[in-house]
Amino acid sequence: MTEEFSLVGDLVDRDRRSDRPALHAAELDRTYSYFDLCNTAAKAGNVLSHVGVREGDRLVVDAAPHPQAVFTFLGAALLGAVTEFGSDIDPGCDARGVVVPVEREPEFDLPGGSKLVAFGGDPERPDTTHWEEEVWSENPAFPPTVHDPADPVIRDPEADRTYSHADLLAAARDAADALDLDTDTRVAVRASLSDPRTVAAGVLAPLVTGCSIVLPAGDDAEDATAAVVAGDGSVPEERVLDAADVTL
Repeated sequence: MTEEFSLVGDLVDRDRRSDRPALHAAELDRTYSYFDLCNTAAKAGNVLSHVGVREGDRLVVDAAPHPQAVFTFLGAALLGAVTEFGSDIDPGCDARGVVVPVEREPEFDLPGGSKLVAFGGDPERPDTTHWEEEVWSENPAFPPTVHDPADPVIRDPEADRTYSHADLLAAARDAADALDLDTDTRVAVRASLSDPRTVAAGVLAPLVTGCSIVLPAGDDAEDATAAVVAGDGSVPEERVLDAADVTL
């Protein structure tokens, strides 16, 4: 059964903190609890605010399934910013913020008014914000904000259109029902985050249900937006949701 939420940021409200698993990053062999998820999303939102991201601003995030990408998206939603997940990001991207793995730092020469944020290691350039260092030192409290559920929260670079909080949460609830999710389910993200349907079904559907997201390692991917992982790691065919079946 899914809970009712009006905004994507409601998924990381302080009252949802618990020791239940929320996200497992297979490549790091690390599991984050709902306590970790809620606190880190709030910290990420504060860091984005410090680098100049404001309500309605565009934020571009590397689309590879890193936990930092998920935390950044949720933090941006708290701010009311619009996230665009991308793989082939313009080196001169004019988004307010660009968030990428540190090994991609040399690719970018952003214009004034845009800020590069790198995760996964120490940046080489002094003007690049170090994601982990800033998030670690940030306050986990996030100031109250008021957004409209009809406000955009994610942008699809392929379709050149945005989706609102209400759009994503409705699709997430439908995906949770289609996958028959419960609080003990583990949902694997097996498609690119650059597709908002992946975000709705693979990231938000588990969170509205209170179960956990799994970010597979390496090239472990299939032509599915989300898949339920059984205890032995197999995926029953009837519990795989294709992108075409996500109601977004």
